[in-house]
Amino acid sequence: MNRIDAPLKEIDPEIYAAIKNEERRQSMGLELIASENFTYEAVLESTGSVFTNKYAEGYPGRRYYGGCEFVDVVENLAIERAKALFGAEHVNVQPHSGSQANMAVYLTILKPGDTVLGMNLSHGGHLTHGHPLNFSGKYYRIVPYGVKKDSEVIDYDELASLARQHKPRLVIVGASAYPRIIDFAAIAKVAQETGAMMMVDIAHIAGLVAAGQHPTPVPHAEFVTSTTHKTLRGPRSGLVMCREPFAKDLNRSVFPEMQGGPLVHVIAAKAVCFKEAATDEFRTYISQVVRNAKTLAARIAKRGFRIVSGGTDTHLMLVDVFSKGIDGKQAEEALDKASITVNKNTIPFDTNPPVKPSGIRIGTPALTTRGMKEPEMEAIGDWISDVLDAINDEAVRKRVKKEVETLCEKFPLYPKRSGI
Repeated sequence: MNRIDAPLKEIDPEIYAAIKNEERRQSMGLELIASENFTYEAVLESTGSVFTNKYAEGYPGRRYYGGCEFVDVVENLAIERAKALFGAEHVNVQPHSGSQANMAVYLTILKPGDTVLGMNLSHGGHLTHGHPLNFSGKYYRIVPYGVKKDSEVIDYDELASLARQHKPRLVIVGASAYPRIIDFAAIAKVAQETGAMMMVDIAHIAGLVAAGQHPTPVPHAEFVTSTTHKTLRGPRSGLVMCREPFAKDLNRSVFPEMQGGPLVHVIAAKAVCFKEAATDEFRTYISQVVRNAKTLAARIAKRGFRIVSGGTDTHLMLVDVFSKGIDGKQAEEALDKASITVNKNTIPFDTNPPVKPSGIRIGTPALTTRGMKEPEMEAIGDWISDVLDAINDEAVRKRVKKEVETLCEKFPLYPKRSGI
C-alpha cells in the first residue's frame, strides 16, 4: 500500500496529538521566552514544502547534484535579501543553527588552542562563546569578560585590559541574556589595537538591528552571525555575514568542512523572513517589541522585583527573583502552572547554581507578534508578580491561568488554522 499521501492523523496519531496539544499550549498561554517567537504562516508553509525532498550539496551554480535550478533561485534570493537587509558584503545562509554559524567562523579563522575573548556565560553570554563543555571551550583558549558589578552593563575597560594582556585572535561580542545596547564601535577599536578580529553574534537582536532599533555591528566586525527565529521571526536556523576577503574560506568552512547538504526548505523560509524584515510593517513591529519590553520591565519593577541593570533597551529583561527569596527554577515552574512561559536564568555574579539560578529571563517578541501592546504588558506584569509573590498559592495560579486564557482568546494565534 502506498501511504505517501496519507494524512499525519492516520499515519501517526501519537505525533498528530502532540502537535495539536502544542498548538493549544502556544495559543492559550503567554510565551515570554526571549529566544522564541511565532513565525509567519508563509514560513511554516515554506518549511513544509517539497524542498524538504531535495539534496543540494554545494552552492548556487556549483552543486554536486542535478535538479537544483529552483534550489539556486531560492538560495540566491535568501543571500541577496540578507545582504540588502543588513548591508553585508557576503552572506552564507546554509548554517542549520546559530551555534553552527558560530562554529563556521571559528573554523574559518582559528586553529585549536587559539585565544578567544568572549562574554562570560553567567553574565549573559552564550554556550558557543566559550563554555567549557561546548566545542568553543574545548578546542580554544577562552578568556571571559563580563559586566560591572554596580551597573551590570558590559565593563568595556576590563574588556580592553584583557585584550591587551592576552592578545586574542578573536573577540566575540553578543549575548543571550543581556538587555542593554552594545557599543560595537568601542569594542572594534580595542580589537584593532590588539590585532584581533571581531565576531558579533546578533542572534537575539537581529530583528532590532534590521529595523534600526539597535546599532548595527556590520561596519565594525569581520564576521556577524545570527539565528533567524528570534526577533527576525523566521524559521529555526542560522546565517553568517562576513567581509568579502573571508567569503571563500567561510563558504568552505560551512561546506564541506562542517555540514553536508543544506536544508533547502528552511533556506526558502529564511528568504521569506528576510523579505518581511525589510518592510515598514516589520519596523513598526520591532518598535512595539521594545516598547513592550520597557513597559513590562517597569511594571514588574513597580511590584518590587529587581530588574538586572535597572531596565532594558531591547526585547528582553532579567528579573532577580532571589531578592524575593525564591530561585529561578521555582519561579519558572510556578509561572508555567499559570500558563506563563519563561526560563530560569543566571544573573551577573550569581551565587546560585545554574540549575537553580537567581533569575528568570523574559522577552516580548512572541506576544508582540500576537498584537499585544502596553496595556497587556501591564496586566502581564501584574500576573507574573501575583504568582511569584504567592509562590505556593495554587488559588492564585488558577486565577491567573484563567485570566491568561481570557486574554489569549482576544489575540488568536494562527486564526486560519483549524483545531487550535
